Amino acid sequence: MKILVAEKIAEKGIALLQDAGHDVVIKLDLTPEELVSEIVSYHALIVRSATQASREVIEAGINLRIIGRAGVGVDNVDVAAATERGVIVCNAPTSNVVSAAEQTMALLLACARKTAQADASMKQNKWDRSKFTGNELYQKTLAIFGLGRIGGLVAERAKAFDMKLIGYDPFCPPDRATQLGVTLYDDINAILPQADFITVHLPKTKETLGMFGKEQFTMMKDGVYLVNAARGGIYNLDEMVEFLTNGKIAGAGIDVYEKEPCTNSPVHGLDNVILTPHLGASTKEAQARAGVQIAEFVILGLDGKMVPTAVNVKQVPEDVISAVSPYIEACETCGAMLAQLADDAIGNLVVHAIGDIAAYDVSLLVTSALRGIFSNTSDDPVNLVNASYIAKQRGMEVELKTDPVRYEYASMVRLSTQVANKRIEISCTTSGPAEITRIVSIFDYKLDLIPKSNVIILKYEDTPGKLGCIGTVLGNANINIITMEIGVRDEPDGEAIVLMNLDQPVPDSVFANLKEVVGVTDGWRIEL
Repeated sequence: MKILVAEKIAEKGIALLQDAGHDVVIKLDLTPEELVSEIVSYHALIVRSATQASREVIEAGINLRIIGRAGVGVDNVDVAAATERGVIVCNAPTSNVVSAAEQTMALLLACARKTAQADASMKQNKWDRSKFTGNELYQKTLAIFGLGRIGGLVAERAKAFDMKLIGYDPFCPPDRATQLGVTLYDDINAILPQADFITVHLPKTKETLGMFGKEQFTMMKDGVYLVNAARGGIYNLDEMVEFLTNGKIAGAGIDVYEKEPCTNSPVHGLDNVILTPHLGASTKEAQARAGVQIAEFVILGLDGKMVPTAVNVKQVPEDVISAVSPYIEACETCGAMLAQLADDAIGNLVVHAIGDIAAYDVSLLVTSALRGIFSNTSDDPVNLVNASYIAKQRGMEVELKTDPVRYEYASMVRLSTQVANKRIEISCTTSGPAEITRIVSIFDYKLDLIPKSNVIILKYEDTPGKLGCIGTVLGNANINIITMEIGVRDEPDGEAIVLMNLDQPVPDSVFANLKEVVGVTDGWRIEL
């Protein structure tokens, strides 16, 4: 098949494509108009970060089967347009992990030893040794926020400096943290006063954007060093200035920015800040690795095989799609609910297909559930293809069970996990011409709820008047209950559970009041 390489990739990658029998055409620096005109006859397109695989390009590529991005993100590819056209979009997400980890270590050392500042002074023909007295990493405490692939590599390298490692990652299984030699905390505030150095390796989400601001900087140890080679905006640079100026923060190394390119920021003029222009992946080795990996994935895609880093499309037989498609959204919804009910790292997942649906290949429902679980914890696109890949990278154990016997429903899917010695279970079915998702069991309580955007779940002692209290608290807060379901158990245990769809999210203060007034033993706010 015919492959257009629109940006320079490693020669070894080109050779792999050619050895697979494909016709490889290299045309660099095409204008958007030239690319639209050129793409018509190609089956695959390989880009890096400069070329925009826009909707116009994708729609013009009537023969396109796959677009490969030789790098981590896919921001320059219109994934929605590709999905609509059935074009696989894939990337090379592990190509730069070593380079990013090494950049983190470089910034840690440069901050601690004031390397960049000393270099600038020397080039002004000065010799100010005493001005640049630094700190050792040896036996200092390093706090790692985010223990994914890159955070894990940083932990391994920091151990070589004999650093004490502590960390925070609600989605990291304890066994993995132990293996990395990291003492895991579930409270950010408990970590901040301990750390001599802090590095972040978190995705950019609504929870992590501005995660560290004035309140967090105040709690940090005097003379702490901060590094960010992950995503811009995790540290609030505007609020960091005061603490860098007064010495509370001894120094910072920043490689990424909320908006890039960044040639001016609140910290640009500070002498104790080292700034680099997003160099995490900028090594010859990372670029070579990206070229080879993307070539391998494009070959798989053109051969009609599973592409492990595809971000949008999976080929599934039509008969299977017809049977299981009503449960794709249902399992994704349940997965999102399960993750929020767990409120901790999910290290294991059991997907149990029951009834008529068990006669089919329901592996797609596993990836649907995983997509729901990971939907709010990764800034990489999570879909029905890469969800399993992400689970493997996170060390999650996933089990699929089937039972063809009909029980209460013709078909039903149950998701369950064990977190901190607590079993969490949620079951769903679908109904009606629109195949609407219905939650039919939670924590083994039977019920029937069509979940909406804002759901609250409350467990409380089953005594008279509790529902009235719930209605009063929410009514006083001007929050409307759309629908309500009370769960029942085959063997009552003295507790009741209620699920409610609300017309808006419940603020912290209202939820706290609700728990106090009602006497809630467990409660969750679910956003879908």
